[in-house]
Amino acid sequence: MKKIHFLLILLGFSAIQLVQAQKNDYKVLKTIALEGDAGWDYLVADDATARLYVSHGTMVQVLDIKTEKLIATISGTPGVHGIAIAKEFGKGFITAGRIDSVVVFDLATFQVTAKIKTDKNPDAILYDPFSKRIFTFNGRGSSVTAIDAKTNEVVGTLPVSGKPEAAVSDGKGKIFVNIEDKSTICKFDAKTLEIEAEWPLDPGKEPSGLAIDLKTNRLFSACGDSKTIVVMDCVSGKIISSLPMGDGCDGIVFIKGDQNALASCGEGLLTVVHQKSPKEYNVIQTLPTRKSARTITYSEKEKKAYMSSADVSIENGHRKAAPGSFQVLVVGK
Repeated sequence: MKKIHFLLILLGFSAIQLVQAQKNDYKVLKTIALEGDAGWDYLVADDATARLYVSHGTMVQVLDIKTEKLIATISGTPGVHGIAIAKEFGKGFITAGRIDSVVVFDLATFQVTAKIKTDKNPDAILYDPFSKRIFTFNGRGSSVTAIDAKTNEVVGTLPVSGKPEAAVSDGKGKIFVNIEDKSTICKFDAKTLEIEAEWPLDPGKEPSGLAIDLKTNRLFSACGDSKTIVVMDCVSGKIISSLPMGDGCDGIVFIKGDQNALASCGEGLLTVVHQKSPKEYNVIQTLPTRKSARTITYSEKEKKAYMSSADVSIENGHRKAAPGSFQVLVVGK
């Protein structure tokens, strides 16, 4: 009888653990349908403006982050890739790769106010509050363009060793950027525009998405070709860990409240890596999402992640989205 009671206790304890684990799992909560059948790249949840900015075709669609309703469309951004917000100056900045420019818009009216020439094919973009500068990461230019966010003036161009992808700031004057075709991370000074280090990501290959944990000085580089997330010390450049992820990843975010990194993989999976300590990491969840959901952003206030997606086919070597299929996936607990 005692053995039976003990077994029942164990089963009950296991059931409780299972329920608790399920409560902590991420889920696809809903989808937000948006008009337009063209391609997309980055999207940005900006809690300072309570807006979700979604790149889509030759425009940026702006949603109220609380109601998840479309409130504006910013057009005239051919080859749109990324969006950066400088709320203190009342401006937003959009990379338009096909015209080698940054499109500036007013945060209150969403009207375009200026266009700034950059090097060839600006892709990822970052606003660094420390230096008050916008940085564009120019794919075909193999360079970084630095822009004064207040005056819109280009203050310098920094050549890098290869094709720059996503970048992050440590908030203290240092910028880190993935160099995709070299499989490295480049570190440079936001004010002097001098390269201070370039670290190999081996075993990671072809990094795209990049996230940072400011508390532990950890970089999370999503390396698509090797299907790995490489965790690196951003002070020393030492590789701390390498973990498996899904195929086709183009974005990663770090959620400081959960101590989790979420990598959006275009094969239709979200890989979740938990930071148990600054030296210990493990994959705790692989969430089915939607094929083509490869870029991601996160709202700290809403505690939700957002990923753009559509039903995509390949025609004559080019990706094509099915009409009426574009959606933003909303992921949370």
